[in-house]
Amino acid sequence: MTGCSTWGTARRVARWAAPASSRPPTSARATAARRRASGPYGACSTDPTRARAPATALPVEPIQPDDGWCDAAGDPAYNRPVKLPYPASAERMWRTEDEAYDVVVVLGHNDEPVVDGLGSAIFLHLRKPGYTPTEGCVALAPDDMAAFLAAAKPGDAVEIRL
Repeated sequence: MTGCSTWGTARRVARWAAPASSRPPTSARATAARRRASGPYGACSTDPTRARAPATALPVEPIQPDDGWCDAAGDPAYNRPVKLPYPASAERMWRTEDEAYDVVVVLGHNDEPVVDGLGSAIFLHLRKPGYTPTEGCVALAPDDMAAFLAAAKPGDAVEIRL
């Protein structure tokens, strides 16, 4: 397919495709992190204590120690960024136990509109040592993530193939 590039290994692959009016919509799209507005734009968040802002056309926002992502179906902030502590279940985005979220891209999933129980965000993040399984996200090696981000532009589609 023209305009596509593939990054990753056989175990974890993300495929990026430039937008084309003739291509049908995809189920995952780079969308804004740390914002509630929806739209066909991208965002990348980084832990500024461990990662430099990547070279990318996507907007970049630093992850803060109190950043979280609500994964509690039924909560008004479900599948949205929140500040911790949060009264409902929320994933902590600032991680010290590994480098997986040093660079994170939020892929659009169940966000226009958010439907309770349909699933929370899919993150494109750095792999853990040994490519240990994710919880529904896509993990790339640091060099693959850098190549992906260098090519990505707001509104680009991300196609995930297994």
